[in-house]
This record gives sequence, structure tokens and C-alpha cells, in this order.
Amino acid sequence: MQTIKCVVVGDGAVGKTCLLISYTTSKFPADYVPTVFDNYAVTVMIGDEPFTLGLFDTAGQEDYDRLRPLSYPSTDVFLVCFSVIAPASFENVKEKWFPEVHHHCPGVPCLIVGTQIDLRNDEVILQRLHRQKLSPITTDQGEKLAKELRAVKYVECSALTQRGLKTVFDEAIVAALEPPVIKKSKKCTIL
Repeated sequence: MQTIKCVVVGDGAVGKTCLLISYTTSKFPADYVPTVFDNYAVTVMIGDEPFTLGLFDTAGQEDYDRLRPLSYPSTDVFLVCFSVIAPASFENVKEKWFPEVHHHCPGVPCLIVGTQIDLRNDEVILQRLHRQKLSPITTDQGEKLAKELRAVKYVECSALTQRGLKTVFDEAIVAALEPPVIKKSKKCTIL
């Protein structure tokens, strides 16, 4: 059975672990426990063929910047996550996560994933953001960033309600299995 390795990165507390647990168990975890490193596996059918989808959860906290890339070798697709209610995590997609992933794994497809969409219209969250002169990240902003960074695509979901959750992983599988587009470039080759 062929394996697809999917690594999930993003700031701490944006919902990476909840995304994975909710997808693999169909249950939303009750407690927040920061991840150091964890992995999950599910079998998915693509056409008539079974695949093992290996899901690798990573720590977003700065303390793990040197440890985290140890999970990157042989990755087939990255999910670069941010919370739609945490604008700083959205900025870090561009400032931290895309540069890190492309430095360690150039050419590996990446999807940008907006998480916690169930909280986008939550009154308490909106008031908190408003006091900071901020607002939730919109779908259009996510799509624009994906285009700017040349990500495979932008998808968003809620691990709590499971809205869009299956789509995130379906799109990741498609991205991992599609052959890369070979771009003509002027590269220096030393023989």
C-alpha cells in the first residue's frame, strides 16, 4: 500500500492537533495540550486503491524551531495552517512557515489552511479583535495569499463542526499525487 506523508505546520494554538484528531477520529478533543511531535495514520481509498495517509503534527512554538524540521524528510505535501481569528498567525504563513518549508523541502506542494472558521462570527472574538483594531481573516485574503505564495490552493475548515475538514485532506491527497509541473529554469549544473 502506497503511503502519502502529510506534515502539518503553523503557529502554536491555531488548531493543528484538533484538525488531525477531528479528521482521524471524528471527535473534537476537549483539552488543549501543546504538541511536541505526534503522528497519525488513516487509510483512504483513491479510486479502487488504498493509500495510507501519514499525518505528522508539529509544534509551532519557537522553542521547537530546530527540532521540527526533523519531521520534514520525505514529505509529500504540507498543510500550512493559521487561525482565521488570529491575524498574526496569518502573517506568519508568509513570514515564517512558507520560508521554512521551502528551505527544507523545495518543490514539495503546500496548501494554506485557515482553521477555526466556526469562530469567525463569534461575538466575543469579534469584540476582542475590534478592541485591537483587527478583524478575522476572510476567505478572499486566504485565497490571495495562496496565489501570492504559489501554494497549491487555499482551503479552510472547522475541526469543531467538521465543516470543510474532509476537503482539506482530499485536496492534500490530490496535491501529493499530482505530478509536479516541471518549470524551465536556468540552473547551474556542474558535472
